[in-house]
Amino acid sequence: MASVIRQAMIKTINVEVAYATPEKQLIRAVNVDDGTTIGAAIVQSGILLDFPELETGLEDADVGIFGKVAAMTTVLKDGDRVEIYRPLIADPKEVRRKRAAEGKEMKKGG
Repeated sequence: MASVIRQAMIKTINVEVAYATPEKQLIRAVNVDDGTTIGAAIVQSGILLDFPELETGLEDADVGIFGKVAAMTTVLKDGDRVEIYRPLIADPKEVRRKRAAEGKEMKKGG
């Protein structure tokens, strides 16, 4: 009886865990205990089963909530969307600089 009362007292929240590769995108809704961290929510979501490559690099992965980088130890709030980020292949600033330089060269010659 005491465990039933204690379970009823534990507040839960709804969050989403998202990860994507070029081939596959997944957003998984998960109900977790209030006070759950980003790292714990990722594990509880089961998303590691869908993307086994994450298991070995999860501790080095950047994560965030709604596009803002956060630590794995960040405590979640109801409605948060946890995002697991992949490393960038190219530096966006460098790509823009290169594109801008190419555009200027074309204008001069054209």
